[in-house]
Amino acid sequence: MTVTIPAIARPRILVVDDSEDQRTLLARYFERAGCDVVAVGSAEEAILAYSRQTPDLAVIDLVLPGITGWDLTARLKAERPECAIAITSVLDATDYPEAQAVLPKPFTGAQVRRVLRDHVPRWSAQ
Repeated sequence: MTVTIPAIARPRILVVDDSEDQRTLLARYFERAGCDVVAVGSAEEAILAYSRQTPDLAVIDLVLPGITGWDLTARLKAERPECAIAITSVLDATDYPEAQAVLPKPFTGAQVRRVLRDHVPRWSAQ
């Protein structure tokens, strides 16, 4: 008799940053940490993405075209309260909206893993 153990789903991360370089860097850090990543360049794209599937963590830049990161953060909190939020920005951290975590730019892979460890319960360091 063969026993099949179900695979544990990889944590889902939503990256929202209008800078392609920053999106790519964040996606790479999260993918290396064993996560599935959806990376988008605007709040409007983020809303579509989390409407399809709620992420475990959303990493939101504050300065976005159209809907701002502040407004996206408030909307995501209201619509998907189970999703942890990390704010990333070059702005002073005292200007960030309330969130579970911060990733001030420039960030490191170690900081990304720390956010995962502290705010995504089903993530485990490898």
